[in-house]
Amino acid sequence: MKTLRIGHLYPKLLNIYGDIGNIITLKYRAEMRGIKVIINEINIGDSLSENDIYFIGGGQDLQQIEVSKELQKNKEFLTRERDRGAVFLGICGGYQLMGHYYKPHKGEILQGISLLDAYTIAGNNRFIGNVTAETDFVSPKSLVGFENHSGLTYLQGETLPLGKVIIGNGNNGTDNTEGARFKNVFGTYLHGSFLPKNPQFADFMIELAIGEKLQPLNDDIEISTHNSLVGKKY
Repeated sequence: MKTLRIGHLYPKLLNIYGDIGNIITLKYRAEMRGIKVIINEINIGDSLSENDIYFIGGGQDLQQIEVSKELQKNKEFLTRERDRGAVFLGICGGYQLMGHYYKPHKGEILQGISLLDAYTIAGNNRFIGNVTAETDFVSPKSLVGFENHSGLTYLQGETLPLGKVIIGNGNNGTDNTEGARFKNVFGTYLHGSFLPKNPQFADFMIELAIGEKLQPLNDDIEISTHNSLVGKKY
């Protein structure tokens, strides 16, 4: 039996807008294929060990400050994990901290761990509403979710967008990009949760983690839900 190890980073601090649903979806879809799933909950002060997938959710500024400081202690380890091919998914605040930094309106810059060549600065407006983006590496190509952020994220170098914005604002509301990807590291502003609404992306992550193609599931309900949100405005 194959084993999938999922490291859930700082769930006691970064878990808003139902982000735990991403962990539940990965576990369910892996176990439906006969894969044993071990979830390692990693909180402040815990030591890290190797995992196949790492997930970090969203949170408010106060929680981000604490997590930013903790991540600096583990930056070298997590960078090695990225470079050996481990899969990462960051949502909203977690996504921002996977870049170089987040600069708020007031206070100190929150340092990220540079798994992505990206940076975020606080904007003057809040982006709230449904998002539809289009990718070029999963099928269906559409990604859907709900954004609620004021941070403006900009991508650089070899870091590519997760998708092109069709509906909504995405990374910054100006360049029509949503999310980011580099190697097996992915970030997005999409809550709601992201993976239950986009089962094809959940399977893509699992396939990267275990190194083989998954057998399809009966996803009639999941895809019907996904399709009902494609192109939907707030």
